[in-house]
Amino acid sequence: MRPISILAESNSDLSPEWQKKLGVDFLYAHISVPGRGELPALTDWSLLDHEEFFSDLKRRPEAYTTSPPNVEEYAEKMRENCSAGKDTIAITLSNTLSGSFSFLSKAAQIVRAEFPEAQIACIDSRRFGPAIGLMAKFMCELRDRGCDFDTIVNTVEEKKNCFRQAGWLDDLTFVARKGRISHAKAFFGTLAGVKPIGEFDSNGMTTVLGKAPGAKAALELMVSYLEETIVDAANQDIFIAQSCRAPQAEAYKKLIEERIKPRSVTINELYCSAAVNVGPGLMAAYYLGKPISPDLSAEKALFERLSKR
Repeated sequence: MRPISILAESNSDLSPEWQKKLGVDFLYAHISVPGRGELPALTDWSLLDHEEFFSDLKRRPEAYTTSPPNVEEYAEKMRENCSAGKDTIAITLSNTLSGSFSFLSKAAQIVRAEFPEAQIACIDSRRFGPAIGLMAKFMCELRDRGCDFDTIVNTVEEKKNCFRQAGWLDDLTFVARKGRISHAKAFFGTLAGVKPIGEFDSNGMTTVLGKAPGAKAALELMVSYLEETIVDAANQDIFIAQSCRAPQAEAYKKLIEERIKPRSVTINELYCSAAVNVGPGLMAAYYLGKPISPDLSAEKALFERLSKR
């Protein structure tokens, strides 16, 4: 069996430490920064000042743009793998949110013609941010257990709809401006003290399940939601993503460790590529759970029940 490369990019939000730990291959997307032009969208803060970035991003979000690795960048990485005798399974940001998957697919078509013996699979994550990183981690673990190419691809496709999000975003007007949620829903997210709590839909967009009156109530609801929807918690590594909400993320981590008792909980910074489209104020956990219902009806009913406790 040929070695298998798991290939991810910046929107997976995997830190350099996690990239090394997993043995995942990585390509950096691109970010356009006012006054500095185009930069690689690194998953650390070596090129950008964290506080300045988020402060300016909130003030003028339209001035910051991102783009995925281009067709040739994807193709060159695949050629490198093929030349080394490796097959490639690559995962991208949801096709409904970006052109990443289209670029990846075009690159795969080019490289397959050049290396007909190679296997190349393109996975549309139907997710964004740390959920993609968690899916890449899932595939790396299958690879490291000795699963073959088709098993890895088929398993992640089958489990795709089980990668969940339980968290809040303080100001939904930011994601509304970036086309990630409707303006009508965003209005209610700006009310003082209200925490809109969201889950992924089938396209990887965040849908608001409901709202909590403040951080304490929101944390209780989110942990209860996790308890009801997670599977095999003891063997899971949960990612918490936060943008300018480090103290709240630490409180969330503590509650998860006390009540869910997973294998580990890692707080990840929301790095620049994902942050451009999410903004400051995200605090969410990403994990593997039960399949998400097609219209989120089960999730909304669960949230309503938990809210009445």
